[in-house]
Amino acid sequence: MLACGWVAAASPVAAQNPLSVIDWLSQNPTPAPGQPVEPPVASSGSLPQITVAPLEQARPPVGLVPSALTGLPPDLWQRSARSVVARLIRDVPVDRTPAMQALLYRLLLTEAEQDPEDVLLTARVERLLSQGAVDPAQALLDQAGPTHTPALFAKWFDASLLTGTEDTACAQMRAEPRLAPDIAAQIFCTARGNAVGAASVMFDGANALGLMPSDTADLLDRFLHPEAFDDAPPPAAPRAPTALTFRLSESVGAPLPTTALARRFASADLRDIAGWRAQIEAAERLARAGAIAPNLLLGLYTSRLPAASGGIWDRVAALQRFDAALTAGDTAAVVQRLPQVWEAMQRAGIGAVFAELFAEPLLRLDLDDPDAAMLVYEIALISPLYETAAQTPPRGTIRALYLAALAQGRPLEVRLPDATAVAIATGFGPAILPEGLTAERLGESILRLIALFDMGARGNLQALTDAISGLRALGLEDTARRAALQHVLLKAEPL
Repeated sequence: MLACGWVAAASPVAAQNPLSVIDWLSQNPTPAPGQPVEPPVASSGSLPQITVAPLEQARPPVGLVPSALTGLPPDLWQRSARSVVARLIRDVPVDRTPAMQALLYRLLLTEAEQDPEDVLLTARVERLLSQGAVDPAQALLDQAGPTHTPALFAKWFDASLLTGTEDTACAQMRAEPRLAPDIAAQIFCTARGNAVGAASVMFDGANALGLMPSDTADLLDRFLHPEAFDDAPPPAAPRAPTALTFRLSESVGAPLPTTALARRFASADLRDIAGWRAQIEAAERLARAGAIAPNLLLGLYTSRLPAASGGIWDRVAALQRFDAALTAGDTAAVVQRLPQVWEAMQRAGIGAVFAELFAEPLLRLDLDDPDAAMLVYEIALISPLYETAAQTPPRGTIRALYLAALAQGRPLEVRLPDATAVAIATGFGPAILPEGLTAERLGESILRLIALFDMGARGNLQALTDAISGLRALGLEDTARRAALQHVLLKAEPL
């Protein structure tokens, strides 16, 4: 699943800090004694040409993945209206197709020039958070400089609360109170700085003036004065949890279940303090969004034996039995167990994750059973190894030949089984951008093609053709092939 790959690759990248004076001097050494710093006299009396540019334009590109690696130029947003691009970034649908998720992460994480008002940076961070990719969102802000504006700091503060690294953000807020998103955040951070007395005074004043929502005030009261609530019933769950109220609820012993909350909260359940079931459910949810590496989900699936049955535990047991058979090299057991685990993964919406985890060892098996060989072939076509799998399709089926041709980008050369296949194949004819899109507005055009592909995945065959053709016209051939294969081979709507 390529989306996971981008997140996994981007998360460990260190933030690029500004050069210190010593660093700058090491790259720009002072002239040696006797060497003139500048010519002693001017060569002419004419005025030199002076180029003037706003200081904001000198800010470096921001991104966790170099543009040389993503293949996207740093100016991919520059010729589009910021408000339009920001809306597309926030709203473009990608949940149906892992290849579109991967392409979105590629856009969000690549090094790109900043606009003076940070409109696009804010939109990129907000979309990463909504996908559940909290660590990359925080790293992007770390690199950009989260104290540049109060709005950026508010995003950084939220991400820090969700990753449990709020002490750093709180220290910055105490040093620069102007950055505080609101009075509740200021009270919380004052208390975290071992100044509970001062925080209590601030709380009393803010509460008396009605400056905080009632549920936030109740949680802060319990956080600051736990002894007063020893015998009190648990607090009511916040009506619309924020990162701060989520963290406060956990701090006062009333953690909120994340299954009904926005996806950005799910990463909190990946910690060891959460139960195993909560960890698996959170990991599946994030894996469906391409927000975590597949191996993290596999590690949770196989960390212990399920003590119950039904629902998620049947899925865990099926995966464990299959994984054990594959590890042992028991081909007969793999053939027997693969259909069951594949169906379970498909129902959970993580078929692409399963394919990325197991395509390589499955392709190494010597399978005599034609049904098993075909299933392994289709699973491999969903994975990054689709081109390798397409070289040796199972014999004797029109479907296998069609899928091989599609994986190689030449489906028009074979018999097409249905109208969807015709629409997809037509997209692999002449590569043409749909009307209104242009390579000069590259980032915007890619986002619109992602939205167009989603329309196609929902049944609009002309949109499917146009999206595939447009992606190819922009040089995104691999994405077009993978998206087409996933549309054919994965269930469109996970349960």
